[in-house]
Amino acid sequence: MASIVDIHPHIISDDTARYPVAPLGGKRSDWSKERPSTVEALIAAMDEAGVARAAVVHSSTTYGFDNSYVLDACAEYPDRLVAVGSVDVTLPDAPATIRTAVARGLAGLRLFTGGSTKDFDPSELEDARAYPAWETCAELKLPMCIQTGPIGLPQVTDLARRFPGVDIILDHLGRPDVTDGAPYANAQSLFELAPFSNIYMKLTPRIFDDMKKGQASAETFFPRLIEAFGARRLAWGSNFPSSKGTLPEILGTAQAGLACLSDSDREWIFGKTAQQLYPALA
Repeated sequence: MASIVDIHPHIISDDTARYPVAPLGGKRSDWSKERPSTVEALIAAMDEAGVARAAVVHSSTTYGFDNSYVLDACAEYPDRLVAVGSVDVTLPDAPATIRTAVARGLAGLRLFTGGSTKDFDPSELEDARAYPAWETCAELKLPMCIQTGPIGLPQVTDLARRFPGVDIILDHLGRPDVTDGAPYANAQSLFELAPFSNIYMKLTPRIFDDMKKGQASAETFFPRLIEAFGARRLAWGSNFPSSKGTLPEILGTAQAGLACLSDSDREWIFGKTAQQLYPALA
């Protein structure tokens, strides 16, 4: 198989004086306190797992909109890592902030609209004040990751239509309900995104865990996902260390879950799609 690329690990500094904790919304995520992982620890884990490169996602639930650590850390390993940061896209100076971060190595952006520390707020995805930031992403060819659930998919659809020049990557596959099993009618809102060629999906531990719930199974869900989106719009992300387990364990679970797919499809999911989204990882 070609090089394995991870598009969703996180890093947490052990130097709180240089990189103070200031979580978005004032509540820090439990995982970032219980399982912090420095960039050095991530590189060691990648070496152990056989992961060649990674797009490191800034931890909003640790640092808010301060991207200092992810930018500084990824700059130390330019042959292995690129940085995906978070900016308050509603501010008037958001385009300038994005350009400054790109000059420091920013390769992509992420909108955190909810998750472990707060409920999802889809209104954040329909705020017109953010449109100049989206236009900047289109100009600079920066992909935009979005953390939301099914409640936010109508807004994601609108953004995909409004900004066709921006590649949108849904964190955790948009958290679909798959417990009903094939043909996965409960996940219909996810599959309705398929016609939008600029929408991509991250396959993270959450979806592999969900394959063990209710009537879901890897053998029926992942081929359905391939049929709808194609492997070239799917990419693996470890969510390490937010998800429990070592990086080799997390990767092994994903590889086992996708064993039902063709070699070609797995090559795209475990590397080639990531390199398409983040050319610096190629």
